[in-house]
Amino acid sequence: MSLALATLLYEWRRYTAAVVALAFSGLLILAQVGMFTGIVKGATATIDRSSADIMILPAKMESLINSGGGSLPGRLLPQMYMNPEVVEVAAWDSDGGRWVNRPKDGKKAVTTFINVNMVDTRPGSVNLPKDFPEDTRVALLEPYSVAIDETQLKRLGVKLGDEASLNGKTVRVRAILHGYPDVNNASVTMSRDSLRLMGMQVKGGKTGPLMIRVKDPARTVAVRDQLNKEAKGVYRAWTRQELAEANEGAIMGEQIIGIFLGFSVFLGFLIGVGITSQTLRGAILSSIKEFASLRALGVGMGSLRLIVLELSFWVGIVGLMATALFTGGVYLLATNGGLPMGFPAPWVIGVSILLLVISGFSGLLALGILKKSQPADLLR
Repeated sequence: MSLALATLLYEWRRYTAAVVALAFSGLLILAQVGMFTGIVKGATATIDRSSADIMILPAKMESLINSGGGSLPGRLLPQMYMNPEVVEVAAWDSDGGRWVNRPKDGKKAVTTFINVNMVDTRPGSVNLPKDFPEDTRVALLEPYSVAIDETQLKRLGVKLGDEASLNGKTVRVRAILHGYPDVNNASVTMSRDSLRLMGMQVKGGKTGPLMIRVKDPARTVAVRDQLNKEAKGVYRAWTRQELAEANEGAIMGEQIIGIFLGFSVFLGFLIGVGITSQTLRGAILSSIKEFASLRALGVGMGSLRLIVLELSFWVGIVGLMATALFTGGVYLLATNGGLPMGFPAPWVIGVSILLLVISGFSGLLALGILKKSQPADLLR
């Protein structure tokens, strides 16, 4: 075991402030990334949890975020079956409308704009989420019935069994969903038949993005390439994972979100360096006689500097572990509250590198304190 690591283990209390500072610097960034990614996951949950392998979007549509939904020529739906490896195709139609609840006991009515998601209620349908309970699927068979995530009930002013008005037509809350929040606009889910009865289905020979299931999921990429080769600039085929990554990239590319994250990175760096460097300086100063003893034994200043830098490296590693622990706690709290979170690998890697840079830079700032480790001071 190296001297730096042994020092950290033996005198860990002196370095706790540095570890906590690094942990909160990382948490400051990752918590926001997780929240913004969770917004996307909540909005596209019906796609992410479906059995679809490929999504067909308009050629110029780069994601489902702030894209206006997008529409395709209706003729494309049967055309997809010309590929022998395609076994099911369904349109992912969605719309929005004015929601007005019907409050009781003289309470004020909730009036808001909501998103309307659509699923096919046939068992095993390509656009029916895999985690939909059977009773939810059966409930949506009833005309004008809707399912609402548990986190949206208070926001929409309803509970299970209540009626409300959607675009002037009466709908009934027949099922409660779990894990389908929509942070931007509240949303409800209904069947394709109900969407048609509401007059919300895409018209004029158009259809929404297409969801495709292939015969062999292992051949998904090959089928995607085949479909793109035949697209002729009309559409673009995405694997479900590709589209999920594009959606995450789109939300992170939003200007206001970029400003928030950039400021968080800057603030995290300042806090991390400020506290970590001062903690290291204080810890080294408290052990200055030990460093002076090493110099008296013939250890050069270069070797002492390496010890301090290695010590800062190990502080960074422990800080990473603490960041993972704190972030995991925030994730569990958010999940229990019905808010999904996601942590894209590039961001996790980037934050890890940032914390190691902070600890290394703090170590460099703390090197000046070694000038006080004069062997002559041992004689005083």
